[in-house]
Parts: sequence; C-alpha cells; structure tokens
Amino acid sequence: MDLWQTPSNERDHVLLHSPRTDADRFDNASLCVRNLGIHIPALIDSLEDRTELAYTGWPERLYVIDRGGRVVYKSAAGPYGFLPKEMEVHLRELLDKSAASTK
Repeated sequence: MDLWQTPSNERDHVLLHSPRTDADRFDNASLCVRNLGIHIPALIDSLEDRTELAYTGWPERLYVIDRGGRVVYKSAAGPYGFLPKEMEVHLRELLDKSAASTK
C-alpha cells in the first residue's frame, strides 16, 4: 500500500496507507479527526467514491444542502475558491426559512 507521506502529514502525525476497504477508510478518517483536532462532523465516502462523483468533491468544495437534500450552494474549488461570506448568506437563508416554518 502507498503511504501518503508529505511534510505536513509528518508534522501532524497523519501518515496513512491507501485504503483497500471501507473499514480502512474509516480508520484513516478517524485518525485524521483525532490528530488534526477536527470538531465538526466528518462524513466518509465509500471506496467507490459515489459522493465524490455525484458532487464533484475533488478538489475540495463547500456545499450547503437543504433538509430535502437539494444543493443550494456549491463553492468554487478550494481552498482559494472558498468564500465563507458567500456561503454564510445561503446558510442564513436556510436558517431563516427553517425558523419561519416552525412558527
């Protein structure tokens, strides 16, 4: 198996082998979450990369998905295409709609 070994991975103690099973991929993701101190939910794609193929997840992108599963915002490729203020507008719209529907 290939070892993903870059200076930043070595520094952050995230040295990973290419996964061969979904369990391997889960183990890699768990290691990243722990070692990088990630405090937001992390979702893991299957080895077939169905989510990546459906949403063009590579290179990285940010999405806002409504409760019905509809993509309401898709950023440009990251990290330079990430526009947090632009994404915030869409998140606020969803929150406003959600609050209005519960009244």
